[in-house]
Amino acid sequence: MTTTAPRPPAVPAARRIPTGAAQRLEPLAERLLGGGLPVRVRMWDGSEAGPEDAPTVHVRSRRALRRLLWEPGELGLAEAYITGEIDLDEDLGDGLRAMRRAIDERGLTPPAPGLADRLRAAGTALRLGAVGPRPPVPAARAGLRGALHSKARDRAAISHHYDLSNAFYALLLDETMAYSCGYWTSDAPGYGPADAQRDKLELICRKLGLRPGARLLDIGCGWGSLTLHAARHHGVRVTAVTLAAEQAAYVREQVTARGLEELVEVLNIDYRDIAERPETRGTYDAVSTIEMGEHVGDAEYPAFTRILHDSLRPQGRVLVQQMSRGANAPGGGAFIESYIAPDMHMRPVGETVGLLEGAGLEVRDVEALREHYVLTVDAWRRTLEERWAEFTDLVGEETARVWRLYLVGGALAFEERRMGVDQILCVRPGRAGDAGMEPTRRDWYGAHR
Repeated sequence: MTTTAPRPPAVPAARRIPTGAAQRLEPLAERLLGGGLPVRVRMWDGSEAGPEDAPTVHVRSRRALRRLLWEPGELGLAEAYITGEIDLDEDLGDGLRAMRRAIDERGLTPPAPGLADRLRAAGTALRLGAVGPRPPVPAARAGLRGALHSKARDRAAISHHYDLSNAFYALLLDETMAYSCGYWTSDAPGYGPADAQRDKLELICRKLGLRPGARLLDIGCGWGSLTLHAARHHGVRVTAVTLAAEQAAYVREQVTARGLEELVEVLNIDYRDIAERPETRGTYDAVSTIEMGEHVGDAEYPAFTRILHDSLRPQGRVLVQQMSRGANAPGGGAFIESYIAPDMHMRPVGETVGLLEGAGLEVRDVEALREHYVLTVDAWRRTLEERWAEFTDLVGEETARVWRLYLVGGALAFEERRMGVDQILCVRPGRAGDAGMEPTRRDWYGAHR
């Protein structure tokens, strides 16, 4: 006689444990993160894992996992987002902010993955059908060659970012075409990015003590916002220097259109070529370099500060507006350095001050503008989102997503004090140590300060 074993009771549908891609990946992800998932993950097969009240990350294809196998970490995640293989339900900024908050609150500290972790990841990917050849690198990624900070490589690095096209930057920026931190002096209705940029340009001119007929050397002039403002509103004779060909062409067009030919000279040269022009040595009343020093390089920065010093006459002033990193922050990171500003170098502001002093300059004032950059980058991002279709038509979906990730990440870095930006005012003292500076800041900000 045979007997049939009783069947186990049926599990109600609501209590069945799903076994999709999300459930297969969850233990591995928690192992690599050092704790529970900080986000909700929805996979290509519709399965989900992670907290229900957290931002939802869509993994839209197996290729995203394959990309992370080949390029683990920040860069692989960024490239999966750029290509649309990963996306967020929420606004990208809100989603990233919530993820960082969850990671901080849970104290997640990812351990260094060992061989066993790598084998486990490869096995999981194999079972999910995600193993295969390396996915193509997005076209927007920089591919620089040659010696670090050689003139040829620096030109290629600058061209990668700034020669994207004048039309792109005209779409992104306000009418000043200032691509640097603004100075937001009002929260009144109608006050916007162009006003903040004009206030920044005027503040720089006041700090430099510019007067009609003075000579200004503008190193890294961008699209000429400071050059044109100083010439038009202060009667200054400006030598504008940029390594980007598109920028030089644009500034020359603007100089002609505004009738400033007798006041402005535009040079499409490397900053190091300034030292080879004997007519520039010790002849300038002022030197400005607005968010260009980040591209100079660590080893090259002392020579850069020497050029700033040597270009000035005694009692001449230099204003450096430059981004910095927190003492324990990495700076740009793999995504920024691969897609936005290759070979970029940032340091804590105190180290830059020390390098300027080491060149013989006297540091007279340091003004932190970190919160101003949050407002500035947010304004650029709003423009990007509001005119998304125009940007994608102009540069394509992938490049537009690169810039969305860049602007969102940049605003968060300034907001969270991982990055800063400062205006550092210096003077080249005279032989007797005299700086020729006013004893107060009254002329910069007004009598109320």
